[in-house]
Amino acid sequence: MLRFAPTTFALMAFAILAFLVTSTPSQASPDAVGFRELTIAANDGDRALAGAIWYPTADTKPPIRIGENPIFFGHMMQPDANIQDGRHPLVVMSHGFGGNWRNQAWLAMALARTGYVVAAINHPGTTSRDLTAEVGHELWLRPRDISHLITSLTNDTAWSPHLDAANITVIGHSLGGWTVLELAGARMDMDRMDDECQAHPEFAACDGLATLEVGSTMADRKMLAADLKDERIRGAISLDLGLARGFTQASLAAIDIPVLVIAAGAPNPKIPKDLESGYLIEHLPADLTRYHDLPGAAHFSFLPECKPNAAILLEQDVPGDGIICLDGGEATNRSALHQQTITLILDFLRSLKTAS
Repeated sequence: MLRFAPTTFALMAFAILAFLVTSTPSQASPDAVGFRELTIAANDGDRALAGAIWYPTADTKPPIRIGENPIFFGHMMQPDANIQDGRHPLVVMSHGFGGNWRNQAWLAMALARTGYVVAAINHPGTTSRDLTAEVGHELWLRPRDISHLITSLTNDTAWSPHLDAANITVIGHSLGGWTVLELAGARMDMDRMDDECQAHPEFAACDGLATLEVGSTMADRKMLAADLKDERIRGAISLDLGLARGFTQASLAAIDIPVLVIAAGAPNPKIPKDLESGYLIEHLPADLTRYHDLPGAAHFSFLPECKPNAAILLEQDVPGDGIICLDGGEATNRSALHQQTITLILDFLRSLKTAS
């Protein structure tokens, strides 16, 4: 996610702890899905891409709850279960600034229950406990690493027989939304983004770019402007993205795959929906684009569901971090927002199948 809370480091710590804390086995549940951790070497060989994969399974062994901690609810999963027979559409997810592959586990679980294989990795340099300008300034590595993950899975003899390589979709939240638009064909212009940051210095995207020292050299700007489109991708989904205004209008207009844009409906001057997600809608091909403004959703509503009093605990640890568990209003329910998001995404994914 792009930085707009006072700090994201408490979130990072809790997100990592969430996965490490696991309960004892529970009774078998129809909501459980298969789950495995994965680590692959990046293309350059110098970085390890750690992540996970969720998938449909017919196994009946008792699942275990993974990800339970004082802040976030866990999920019922079957580690190392057998994947269900057949070929399944592949969905690959990209986390936001300072986030990690666990952030949209709630979405991965829902998609796996309906027959999708879902994979996600950490993006070195822009992930939890690895947020550094040294690596993070190379934003072009994010879409490249997603493409490399797709290649790794579709070439892996353990996974390839179970994947429909002709039906691949990418989903990203915040900076992850920028990542999946790059994969769809959008291209970055740092000169344009510099002008945007002069006009709107309050944007979270501008804070993130400064933190990571993005585009500090001409060589970096050239790399950021490169065409990183992955022709294997059938559809792209953006969840309240930031950094959209750095995309060239011509590259957005030339995108030739369906795109679903979901914006957080709650007002946020740091990630204004009209100037970020709205910029996409203004320039993407109208016949290939769906847009939904999710009422009651805030930027962090796309993170895991928080437990009661979690915001208080976060505030006690780091003042300001309670925002992680706050949505667009006191009456807003994050679980309901997740269900609305899941419904929109499943409807979009089914439309891709129909069009094939």
